[in-house]
Amino acid sequence: MLIEKEVNPSFEDFIFNWDYKFYFLVGGYGSSKSYHVALKLILKLLQEKRTALVVREVFDTIRDSCYSLLEEIVTDMGLDDRIKFTASPMQVKFPNGSKIIFKGMDKPSKLKSINNVSIVWIEECSEVKYAGFKELLGRLRHPSLSLHMILSTNPVSKDNWTYKHFFRNDKKKIFILDDEELYKKRIVITNKTYYHHSLADDNLFLPKSYIEQLDELKTYDPDLYRIARKGRFGVNGKRVLPQFEIAPHYEVLQAIGNIRNPIRRVGFDFGFEKSYNALIRMCIDDDKKILYIYWEYYKNQMTDDRTAVEISEFKDTQEQINADSAEPKTIKYYRQQGFNIRGAKKFQGSRLQNTKKVKRFKKIICSSNCTNTIAELKDLTYAVDKNGEIIEDEFNIDPHTFSSIWYGLDGYEVADIKEQKYDDSVYNKGRGLKNNVYHGRKGGTVF
Repeated sequence: MLIEKEVNPSFEDFIFNWDYKFYFLVGGYGSSKSYHVALKLILKLLQEKRTALVVREVFDTIRDSCYSLLEEIVTDMGLDDRIKFTASPMQVKFPNGSKIIFKGMDKPSKLKSINNVSIVWIEECSEVKYAGFKELLGRLRHPSLSLHMILSTNPVSKDNWTYKHFFRNDKKKIFILDDEELYKKRIVITNKTYYHHSLADDNLFLPKSYIEQLDELKTYDPDLYRIARKGRFGVNGKRVLPQFEIAPHYEVLQAIGNIRNPIRRVGFDFGFEKSYNALIRMCIDDDKKILYIYWEYYKNQMTDDRTAVEISEFKDTQEQINADSAEPKTIKYYRQQGFNIRGAKKFQGSRLQNTKKVKRFKKIICSSNCTNTIAELKDLTYAVDKNGEIIEDEFNIDPHTFSSIWYGLDGYEVADIKEQKYDDSVYNKGRGLKNNVYHGRKGGTVF
C-alpha cells in the first residue's frame, strides 16, 4: 500500500531512524515535535507487529493530546478504515496486530499488567517523576524486538531530572552533552541517545501570528519566552506569578468596566483553625488574557453559620461560587442556606495543572483593596526539595487565595499557545512543507 505524507524537513531523519534505544526531543512551542513522534509511531507499527505504550503523568490529559493527535494523523492518511480507535479502554489497533495502549503515571498500579512493550513514548516527560521514568524502563522489554523509548518535552528548569539525566548533573559530576551544542547542531547522537531540538521556525506551516504571540512572551514572562520561543533549558525564577501586578482599586474597576465580554468568576477555599476561608471575586479579559482580582473575603476561626451571615450578599446576587470539592458537607450547608455553590473539579495532578493555568495569563492585576491576596501572591515562591530543586506544585506558604483562584477558574481554560488549533487547511493536513514530498526510506515519506 502506497502512503504519502508531508513532513517538516527538520524531522525527516528522526521519523525513519530506529537505530537507538533513546530518542530525546526537546524544543519550543509549535515546533511539531509531538506530531512527528506520533507519525513515527504509526509508521513503525504499520511495518512491524509491536505493542507501544504512550504515557503522560496524568492519565486524564492523554485523550485530548496524544490520543486525539494519533487519531487526527490516521484520518489524514486515509487509514481510519484499517486502524481502529477505542475509547474504553483507550487503545489503537492495527490490521497487523500492532496496538498502542495509554497509561498515566498517576495510576502506577496499571503498569504492572503491561507485557511485551517494545516502544514507550513519554509525552511531556519533564512532568513525569524520575522514579516513574525508571519504572517505565523496567516495563520496556520484549524477547526478540528492538527496544525504544521516545521522550518529548518543552524545556524547563535545569533542575528538572530530564536535564540532569540527558545533559549534565553537576552535583554528581555527570556530563553527557552540552545543551548549547544541541541548540546549535539541532541533532546530536551520543551515549546511545538520539537528541533532537526544534523551534516554531521549523514548522513551516505555522501562521505568522503564532510566532508573534511567542515573541510577545519576552516582555511579560522571560522564563516562558526561553521555553516556548527559544526551546532552551535554564534556571527558572522562583516567583510563581511574575506577571502579578497591583493597581489602585478604582483603576481595576474601570478596567473591568471596559472589557468587551467580561467573564466573572468566584472561588472559595475553606479553612478554620490555621487556614483561612478565602473567597475571591475575579474578572477575566479573555481577549487580552488578563485576570483581574477585585474583591476578597479572608478570615479564619469562623464557623460556617457566621461566615454565611458575613457573605450573605452572594445569596442576593446568586453569583456562582466554585468551591473546594474536598468539603462536600460544607458545600451542602451553604447550598441549603441559599447560596449558588458547587464543587470545583479536583484530580491527581490538578495542583500542577491549575498552577500552569494561572501562569498562562499575560497579566494578573490585583486591586489594592485585596491586601491578603497581595500578601500571599505578590512574592509567592516555589518550595524546594532537600536538593534545592523546585517543586512545581508546592509553595513557600499555603496560599489560600491561590486555591480560591484555582477553584474559581474551574471549567475555564486560558489559551495555551502550544495547544492552539489553526484553520489553515494545509497546516492541518500536512504540517509540513507543501510541494516538497520526499521519496524513499531515508529522507522520504512514501511507503
